[in-house]
Amino acid sequence: MRVLGIDPGTVRMGYAVLESGPQPEAGDYGVVALPTSMPLEQRLYQLHTHILNMIHIFHPDVIAVEEPFVGRGERQFIGPAIAVGQAQALVFIGAASQNLPVFRYSPAQIKLAVVNYGAATKEQMQQIIAATLKLPEIPETDAADALSVGLCHLIQSEAASALDREIRPGQER
Repeated sequence: MRVLGIDPGTVRMGYAVLESGPQPEAGDYGVVALPTSMPLEQRLYQLHTHILNMIHIFHPDVIAVEEPFVGRGERQFIGPAIAVGQAQALVFIGAASQNLPVFRYSPAQIKLAVVNYGAATKEQMQQIIAATLKLPEIPETDAADALSVGLCHLIQSEAASALDREIRPGQER
């Protein structure tokens, strides 16, 4: 399975392409960075174009996206969460235009799947992702987030597949 992992944002969007296997591999990863001086509608258009290009270049089977997080009573995070939601919508539209399934994961789900600790720091996640995927260097934060969401999907899919094999009705044990 090939997963396109996306850490959405309207200024910096992390992306990662992961391949399943006994040892998951990162085929490509990085960050699409746009200037904050660019009008929002232009950034959204550019990001949409990048998403479509990634789909056509990498031919993913699925797209995994990190959900925005807004804590209780933290009004200062509402603006950034809306921006992430706008970027996330571009991913959904791009995926739908190519009939690709989209899987959404919360930051806590990603941390639990990847490091088995829901309160891991960004730095811990970067180091663990680099070690797990045998990367030559520690990826920058947004790329590490995209790698994490892609790896989370591979882990979740593998677990679901194992459960499906184990619990299949009418199957001899």
